[in-house]
Amino acid sequence: MFSKVLVSEDMDDINKGIYNTLLEIGCKEIVQVQYCDDAYLKFKKALLDDAPFDLLITDLSFKSDHREERITAGDDLIKVLKQEFPDLKAIVYSVEDRIQKVRSLVNDYNVNAYVCKGRKGLSELSKAINAVYNNNLYLSQEVSSALNPKNNLEINDYDIELLKQLSLGLSQDEISKNLKKQNISPSSLSSIEKRLNKLRDQFKANNAIHLVAIVKDFGII
Repeated sequence: MFSKVLVSEDMDDINKGIYNTLLEIGCKEIVQVQYCDDAYLKFKKALLDDAPFDLLITDLSFKSDHREERITAGDDLIKVLKQEFPDLKAIVYSVEDRIQKVRSLVNDYNVNAYVCKGRKGLSELSKAINAVYNNNLYLSQEVSSALNPKNNLEINDYDIELLKQLSLGLSQDEISKNLKKQNISPSSLSSIEKRLNKLRDQFKANNAIHLVAIVKDFGII
């Protein structure tokens, strides 16, 4: 079993539950932090001490307070740590259950498990830790379809930018002007209209508002 685990979670009650779960399955050393910056510094210090962590368990969302943070979200923490420690095992333990978000974390950030918080969350977390220890991927049932090829979406960075600006309530004319300012092409009204129509068809949206609501549910924006 993992001998040294770092838990990055800002809620005390959840931290206690994770700690007890880790003890029950035989983890020997458990370090807990409530800020992503602290998690990063702990990893760096452990490496300098030649006693690196075997596993990271992190939430995605952290409430901001008076403290200024460089790394403010769990996905950013994972990204930074995976770049510096590519062999690090990482488990996300979060309330978020958006399929697109999970797919991105697994495919782009090499997350080893995604566990949804809930009534059976700690039980699932225990299963996930064992699965990851045995080099297996683990996804909670709520998000298990994230890697299903049928759920793959034909969407690129340009589409995401259009959707972000649309979600801000901008008109197509305003989006066109913004794209030109950012030197993003195509920026013509006709190109934007065609692409948004294609996205509405792809997501089976009735209108722009419906489209924004759907892509937010998917975790695309």
